[in-house]
Amino acid sequence: MKRKPDKLLTLLLEIAQNMKECGATFSKYEFRSLTDLKVFAEKIKDFEKKGDTLVHETIVELNHAFITQIEHEDILLLAEKMDDIVDELEEVVVYFYMYGLTEADEYMEEFRKYIGSCTEELYHAIDLLVSKQFKNIKEHTVNVKSYEEICDTTERKAIRKLFKKYSDPIKIIQYKDIYEMLESSVDACQLVAKSLDTIVMKNI
Repeated sequence: MKRKPDKLLTLLLEIAQNMKECGATFSKYEFRSLTDLKVFAEKIKDFEKKGDTLVHETIVELNHAFITQIEHEDILLLAEKMDDIVDELEEVVVYFYMYGLTEADEYMEEFRKYIGSCTEELYHAIDLLVSKQFKNIKEHTVNVKSYEEICDTTERKAIRKLFKKYSDPIKIIQYKDIYEMLESSVDACQLVAKSLDTIVMKNI
């Protein structure tokens, strides 16, 4: 008889899928006007709402589950940390809209590219976790760490150039805020990767 899918692991993969799709939209959506930004913000908000619903469903399911393939605490930790990534991306887009930044500079585009890559890597890692292919997860978490290191350098370069490029203090503050939020989004991806590494160590 075919084994019934684990509801919690199915939910975990759905959260990962939502995170990946949010990252892909965030990294690829083109905007040239405030109208574009408004639509962009609404799209990311939809992912944020869906993520919150899935995390809530996971918590409810955890409260009714006695035995799980992965520890309760680890499932909840991964679910919440993946949802944090979506929350971070929503905040970035909200600030883009509030500041009226209708064009991303080269540094923002680099951040966006790597955020899309990070969420893609994390989705594959969660898929491997769900199918208990623990030994193959490390490749993806190492990639996320590499992207995070690249983005650390990008943030430093961007802020250094910012003070040379603009004299308007308001512009400097706005761009610095965006760079720091983008870096925080990549850091959120790295936190999921670290959590996965810890779970792998417990299960191999």
